[in-house]
Amino acid sequence: MAGEMDSPAATPRTKKSLWPSVLRWIPSSTDHIIAAEKRLLSIVKTSYTQENVNIGTGPPGSKIRWFRSSSNEPRFINTITFDSKEDLPTLVMVHGYAAAQGFFFRNFDALTKHFRVIAMDQLGWGGSSRPDFTCKSTQETEDWFIDSLEEWRKAKKLDKFILLGHSFGGYVVSKYALKHPEHVQHLVLVGPAGFTSEVDHKSEWLTKFRATWKGAVMSHLWESNFTPMKVLRGLGPWGPDLVRRYTSARFGDYASGDVLTDKESILFTDYIYHTLAAKGSGELCLKYIFSFGAYARSPLLERAVEWKVPTTFIYGFEDWMNYQGAIDARKNMSVPCDIIRVPKAGHFVFLDNANGFHSAVLHACRRFLTSDPNAYPLAEGVISI
Repeated sequence: MAGEMDSPAATPRTKKSLWPSVLRWIPSSTDHIIAAEKRLLSIVKTSYTQENVNIGTGPPGSKIRWFRSSSNEPRFINTITFDSKEDLPTLVMVHGYAAAQGFFFRNFDALTKHFRVIAMDQLGWGGSSRPDFTCKSTQETEDWFIDSLEEWRKAKKLDKFILLGHSFGGYVVSKYALKHPEHVQHLVLVGPAGFTSEVDHKSEWLTKFRATWKGAVMSHLWESNFTPMKVLRGLGPWGPDLVRRYTSARFGDYASGDVLTDKESILFTDYIYHTLAAKGSGELCLKYIFSFGAYARSPLLERAVEWKVPTTFIYGFEDWMNYQGAIDARKNMSVPCDIIRVPKAGHFVFLDNANGFHSAVLHACRRFLTSDPNAYPLAEGVISI
């Protein structure tokens, strides 16, 4: 049975509202997120410890707090650490935009047989602290995520580990590895965002779309930092039904791989709603990291020549994130780099085809698991390019 424990240095959670959920316009809170997380992870058979890792008020020596916040209140990172053998390599898993650590619920049992798995909610997401977001530039915004991840690493007393990031999380862990390569043994980038810019992509459809009135409106909303979560909050008590429809469609009717079971769908829908409906914080990074169309303002492709950590890219065959950026980046890397594609999977490859995803991760990290170079071959249909 899964366990739950607060770190001794943890920050007390926000006081509970005196109004019961049924009477609030947005029926969610940090307590709701943690409760939904616990229900979702009840599916996982491996025991784990949940803790609130205190990362302080800001980077040592910095004159600003997390980040440009008006509060001196310490911040914490919601973290789950799974029980495992002590001699296993450490795998840190970082979620993407509009997500949280529970999105990996289908992967924990399989991966904990080979790794010491630690998953965390990025600052401003999931059950972690949600400071007021007042960053005003791409650099400040990157620092928000990179430096909070580094303070979390120090608090967890981690020295060297394998670092896995999905989508926007792939962008964050890549930037982290560029700044702190001495701590990262291997990068696993799952459908990573941010490798190419709009100029690199030369997107004709985006240029034409911007010229339409719909494109002009969408572009304005993007630059105004209007996020999908604001729509969800505006729907109030009707928000959970919208999330249910999305979950049923994306991971059910239109899934390219394994569909969610009824129990998984119910618990995952509840979890997604509470993580998205809570106070806006990390979500407001969007316009500073990406231009309209989700193209990076500070593309990772331009930093490929500086890469110091061996890297594996993993994409679903149906991933909307273009793997051409990985191919172009590899040409400029001086470290080992592999690109793996998984069939019957889209952008959420770890949910769509969990077994194929596990095969790709084990293959990518095989040098940490065995001395046999032929161990952990890719599953049928999974390809390396």
